[in-house]
Amino acid sequence: MRFLSTALSLMVAGVLSALLLVSSVAADLLRFAHAPMGHQRTVCFEVEKGTNLGAMLHKLEYELGLNVLDPIRLRVLARLTGTASRLRAGEYRIEPGQTPAGLLKQLAEGRVILYRVTLVEGMTLEQARDVLAQHPAVLPDGFGLSASELMAALGDPGRMAEGFFLPETYAFPRGTSDIEILRMAHQAMMDELDKLWPGREPELPLKSPEQAVILASIVEKETGKASERPRIAGVFVNRLRKGMRLQTDPTVIYGLGPAFDGNLRRRDLAADTPWNTYTRAGLPPTPIALPSRAALHAALHPEATRALYFVADGTGGHTFSETLDAHHRAVRRYIAGGP
Repeated sequence: MRFLSTALSLMVAGVLSALLLVSSVAADLLRFAHAPMGHQRTVCFEVEKGTNLGAMLHKLEYELGLNVLDPIRLRVLARLTGTASRLRAGEYRIEPGQTPAGLLKQLAEGRVILYRVTLVEGMTLEQARDVLAQHPAVLPDGFGLSASELMAALGDPGRMAEGFFLPETYAFPRGTSDIEILRMAHQAMMDELDKLWPGREPELPLKSPEQAVILASIVEKETGKASERPRIAGVFVNRLRKGMRLQTDPTVIYGLGPAFDGNLRRRDLAADTPWNTYTRAGLPPTPIALPSRAALHAALHPEATRALYFVADGTGGHTFSETLDAHHRAVRRYIAGGP
């Protein structure tokens, strides 16, 4: 009986010692998990697809000199939290003050470094593609695709390409293809049209959302002054309703393409192309640029005006006229320098 009592006491003591040890280890691991790693500089590194935890730690410690990590405890923590098998490929940034737990969570959630590219309103699709091709973090997978091939790759075959990409700033991880960024921009434009088209002003001379984008692109190119967009749109809507030719220089320039040398001449205005709104009535066949949200809204909610003409006033804005005589006077004043 005494032997059993002694054995039981020893067993209880052993269990208590083991529990104390486990508790101590757990407390130590918890402190390690939530204590800053101690590095004093920002470290950027890439986790390639298929990289395991050991290879990543080796890279951090020996290739990047981040030797403040405790690899053994970090491995234990990764396995206990289940993050060891959930590391996501990508480019990461470790800031000073980062904790081991925070690092593992960042890797498991794929919170990679995001780069940004801005597609500026008024640029053409070709210019937008050039911007993407020159971005160091973008893969130029679609560089050699024609416009029609690009739209097919985006899952929208048959749609005109020019103008149907919303100019915005887009965030993406390194290694994203230009096709994927253009997919984001195209979807953003289609979403915007889905939102704006049903609420358009009644009785507009626009038969489809595509025509709205065409008009918006012309408005975008005609003025850099945000407050003027609705009035510019109102002038073009008035001309369309009356069957007047739009007679807008940006469409002529677009139609000239690479032949345009920066100087629009009288002969250019007479050179017939599908986009020459001096020689052809109605809207051109495609947009001439990427229109902004504001230009789209202006095209679908034009200002109620009686103006049929406008001319640049030399200050970045325009003077609007209801009659041709008034317009000629404005032209003489601002262009010809006359009274």
